[in-house]
Amino acid sequence: MSRKLFGTDGVRGTANTWPMTADMALRIGAAAGRYFRRDGTGVNRVVIGKDTRLSSYMFESALTAGLTSTGMNVILLGPVPTPAVGLLTPSLRADLGIMISASHNPHHDNGIKFFGPDGFKLSDAAEAEIEALLETGVDPASPENIGRATRIDDGRFRYGERVKSTLPAGVRLDGMKVVIDCANGAAHSTAPQVLWELGAEVIPVGFTPNGYNINEGCGSTDTRAAAEAVVAHGADVGICLDGDADRVMILDETGTVADGDQIMALMAARWAEEGRLLDGTLVATVMSNLGLERFLQDRGLRLERTKVGDRYVVEAMRKGGWNLGGEQSGHIVMTDYATTGDGLMAGLQFLAEMVRSGQPASALVHNFDRVPQLLKNVRFEAGQAPLDDVRVQAAISDAEARLDGKGRLLIRKSGTEPLIRVMAECEDPALLAEIVDGLVAEVEAVT
Repeated sequence: MSRKLFGTDGVRGTANTWPMTADMALRIGAAAGRYFRRDGTGVNRVVIGKDTRLSSYMFESALTAGLTSTGMNVILLGPVPTPAVGLLTPSLRADLGIMISASHNPHHDNGIKFFGPDGFKLSDAAEAEIEALLETGVDPASPENIGRATRIDDGRFRYGERVKSTLPAGVRLDGMKVVIDCANGAAHSTAPQVLWELGAEVIPVGFTPNGYNINEGCGSTDTRAAAEAVVAHGADVGICLDGDADRVMILDETGTVADGDQIMALMAARWAEEGRLLDGTLVATVMSNLGLERFLQDRGLRLERTKVGDRYVVEAMRKGGWNLGGEQSGHIVMTDYATTGDGLMAGLQFLAEMVRSGQPASALVHNFDRVPQLLKNVRFEAGQAPLDDVRVQAAISDAEARLDGKGRLLIRKSGTEPLIRVMAECEDPALLAEIVDGLVAEVEAVT
């Protein structure tokens, strides 16, 4: 059964434009409620979290209406990080978890992410069945079985306590000066509070959301403000989250950025030394740098690659019995502690390694030399299929032939935005630029 509405991570688009309309959110809520409702038990629960976008409030109301119309009781968490929904869904014995967020996208976008009763994101098959219910229509519950909606205030506290518990016993951050960039997003309250409670001196950035400034000039996709704060305040380290706090970038004391690949390299090596890295395997996507793969191989470890999307990383981890994975973009998944990527939790693991090793952040952020990698995006309009064009296909074949034995090429349609992503790796920077620019030009010519 194919999916048309769901992308790499739930349903996403521009707010008030199909499919991200209030009407569609209501219908999605009804379909998801019908799919997960356990008839006859009297206990049918769903938890809903959201980020700080203005439109998140609209979608919260619409989803609540759809869900309660099928008899689901809704627990509203308010603004919380995405991993908090993954944690609280099983903790509250809910049948379904929903996060309203477009993650790292600008404020005018929004999305709906789904978690099953085990706290893990839904499979493609489950999403396809929900889509099928959308198409056939959902019968509402009888009047006496309409669900209730309740708002709780301690979701962020529960999540914060869980995050703190992942630090090794006895580890404190006393004397450490930390810049935390919350991207004006879902962790704007929780992240600074957690760091302060652990003893750190906290310099917050991007912690005053207004509904429009999420990810704007801040966060994991724009680390300049945090880097300036690190240098200006003489901080030991910077932690940059994205809008829903499931991604992280680390800054050393000079403001130099470490992406997800470098963070995973550090953690994999350390966990392997401690005998904690199950089967000596790290799971990452096809976007991760070839340098990471070589770093692991040099230590007798293995890189298992998946298609892009932290959901697919987690699926591979569960299937293979592995406990560490992530994405170059900053999703770090530690299934010993969480069901999805958790930027704050990963940031704390980095701080713990600083404390354990006694080394500055600059000694920990560069673990391998990256193979030159170039990524460019081409935007396309609805209804277009640039990768199906014969000229583009011919150009891709030619590029792959030129890179044979010298590097690798990845060209794909984004699962979260109307973009074609053109990425290549090659030891020869001139050849790399020539190939990527040539492919971008071919795709642009047919859009």
